[in-house]
Amino acid sequence: MNAFFYLIPVVIMTVIAFMAYRVLRRWLQIRSAWNSGLTAEARCLKAFTTVSKTMGEHSAVRTTIHHVYEFRTHDGRSVRFEEEDGPMTTVEGDFVTVHYTDGPKVIATAHQPGRRVKEAAAGIGLLAFLGVAFAFCVFFMVTFHQFSTDTSYPTP
Repeated sequence: MNAFFYLIPVVIMTVIAFMAYRVLRRWLQIRSAWNSGLTAEARCLKAFTTVSKTMGEHSAVRTTIHHVYEFRTHDGRSVRFEEEDGPMTTVEGDFVTVHYTDGPKVIATAHQPGRRVKEAAAGIGLLAFLGVAFAFCVFFMVTFHQFSTDTSYPTP
């Protein structure tokens, strides 16, 4: 039975670590695309939305806009990518400027570098929240271990 008090926090910590990895990875990819200095004109092939609903006492609906872009790199390769949370004013057929990285795996974004502060603040805020949740799990396991091994603490 005591194993559950260690197993559950470890599973939660694993999910938190994976989420933090994904946030950092995406932020670094976008940053490298902005810093590469390579830009191209891309065409919006498709714009669509997805709706997600959270269940609970107070239901909330979140609508996310997605865009599918296609562009040619400076060496002539055709690249197609999908991106979330773009501007609602971009519709199918519009042309936008994309920033991309060079190499075998092209990372591209249509988000403008002016959003850098907003992106960094959102990433840091999310990482701080995940760090607090991770620290709470560690605190819980350490505290449980102290109480479970303390012979002066009465157990039923």
